[in-house]
Amino acid sequence: MIYKPVTHVLFDMDGLILNTEDLYTIGFQKIASRYGKEFTFDLKCRIMGQQTREFAASIINGLDLPLTVDEFLKETRFIYEELFPQSKIMPGVERFIRHLYDNGVPIGLATSSSKETYDLKVKNHSELFNMLEYKTWGSSDPLVKKGKPYPDIFLVAADKFRDKPAPEKVLVFEDSINGVKAAHSAGMQVVMIPDPRLDRTLAPEATLILNSMEDFVPEHFGLPQYTQRNL
Repeated sequence: MIYKPVTHVLFDMDGLILNTEDLYTIGFQKIASRYGKEFTFDLKCRIMGQQTREFAASIINGLDLPLTVDEFLKETRFIYEELFPQSKIMPGVERFIRHLYDNGVPIGLATSSSKETYDLKVKNHSELFNMLEYKTWGSSDPLVKKGKPYPDIFLVAADKFRDKPAPEKVLVFEDSINGVKAAHSAGMQVVMIPDPRLDRTLAPEATLILNSMEDFVPEHFGLPQYTQRNL
């Protein structure tokens, strides 16, 4: 397949840069277990990419929990303060971000997380995230009216680049079905690196689906290729 060359790159965060989707699962299951419920992978797939209050409502409704959205979020806050600082960078991601940064490619973050939870997640990875000059926190940004699968977050994030690239010049990296749909709706190409359990046929909008960022070949999208120093 021939891909269109791009000039700018946007990254999702949870499950793409950091392994926080695994941490979310642990936290949500702790709450669900109190009421004899199971936080299933199917439900996880449906909420991935949603904004904070959206996914809280989805879990409450999906598991029929006797909680309000505010009560659910209050419970998760204590869990996140313990778990999120333990987040790890996903394979191949640091090398790729550093490569783009060193080559002057404009790169940004487009996460549905709030600024508050973002700060917990990146606590031990500030150097890497400082390379992502343009950041959009979907749950904290009033310009992001609707969460993924709506395109709002990627359109808002792309508009923060100094030279205002056309959507077709922006490449998005995502791990969720909702994120892929959002990027596609925004008119952008999107590389998906999903949970290995995901049925890939559920993401037909993805431009490319990979097992790991380690498998991505930058020059296929017109980006600078890795040098021997990067390998």
